[in-house]
Amino acid sequence: MRTTLSLDDDVLERARAVSAKLRTPLKKVVNEALRAGLDKMESPAQRRSYKTKPQAMGLRHGRNLDNIGELLAQIEGEDFH
Repeated sequence: MRTTLSLDDDVLERARAVSAKLRTPLKKVVNEALRAGLDKMESPAQRRSYKTKPQAMGLRHGRNLDNIGELLAQIEGEDFH
């Protein structure tokens, strides 16, 4: 089928370069590139699972996580508002 497309200059330059490198007609290069690009656009992106690794942060001697109010008072100082 014959149709007219407007290609950006950089796209046309790359297609012509690939065409010359592979000694393949420009039409074939453009069709194959479009097929590959359309296939990629239609397939859903593969998601990688995200996992966090716990790190021992430690707690300074004399600090206790059982009472958050007391811990904040120790860290910020009693006069902190």
